[in-house]
Amino acid sequence: MRYVTIAELSDTIRKNLWKIPHDIDLVVGIPRSGMLPANMIALFLNTRLTDIDSFVERGKVYSYGISRGEFIKGKEIKKILIVDDSICSGTSLSDAKKKLNAITDRDYKYIFCAPIATSAGAEMVDLSFEIIDDDRVFEWNIFHHSILNSACIDIDGVLCVDPTEDDDGKKYQSFLQTAKPLFSPTCKINTLISCRLEKYRSLTEEWLKRNNITYDQLVMLDFPNKAARLAWNKHGEYKGEYFKQRGDCTLFIESSYQQAKTIVEVSGKPVYCVETNTLILPTLQKKILILHALRKRFPNQYRRLKTAYNRIKQK
Repeated sequence: MRYVTIAELSDTIRKNLWKIPHDIDLVVGIPRSGMLPANMIALFLNTRLTDIDSFVERGKVYSYGISRGEFIKGKEIKKILIVDDSICSGTSLSDAKKKLNAITDRDYKYIFCAPIATSAGAEMVDLSFEIIDDDRVFEWNIFHHSILNSACIDIDGVLCVDPTEDDDGKKYQSFLQTAKPLFSPTCKINTLISCRLEKYRSLTEEWLKRNNITYDQLVMLDFPNKAARLAWNKHGEYKGEYFKQRGDCTLFIESSYQQAKTIVEVSGKPVYCVETNTLILPTLQKKILILHALRKRFPNQYRRLKTAYNRIKQK
């Protein structure tokens, strides 16, 4: 699995600006994810920006700041860059082309771009900058992606802020009722797994319902009090063992970096850590990713590791 951050997307675009014609008159993003790289490209090239629906339906172009206006002002729009964040099946691109084909009264030259693409997807666009054929997830969509259907997710520090005080009493109960949301997933989560105590299940379920967070299972610790939980002190091991046993779960999302490392060691599966905004991979997967980048130089080693990893996944 590959995790791409917004910073990495920006770096990829910057390093490949030379591939984009610098006489582009307008950058058009395919909402919503495509607007992120489209905005970056438009800023780097200091050219106009819009979204595809605004462009097709009303010919609307976004306004720009005074400092950039002198360069842009008065230029006729002829060459247009159509941008999505990534391409795999080409469905979004096909829909975009249908919309553009509806424009019959204007003569434009279109260039299609997806900074991230699969090998097959790269054949469908004019410009792509990075090929990722393995499973992938992006910083800008990880909490709104169907991968959550097969994910285990921590609660405190992920779905809501961490408690500032845990007295195992009224103050903590008040926190559970009024905790500020952090990330609000829009896809159903397979399993929520927390080191909260079982006696707080009803308060936790009420908060989740109030914040429209849907899930299949909620797993909590069955200890009588906070003191017993602290004496046990196996938070990462407990989460990692549960994750390991769940053959239908392929990703864990954890708040704590220390716990995330333990979960990876115990489960042998990838963990996304919110604290560091990184995907922590088991050693074998790390090697596969490295060799994937060098697979043309080391094809035999790459094939052997990939075969070994697939066997482990099937167990």
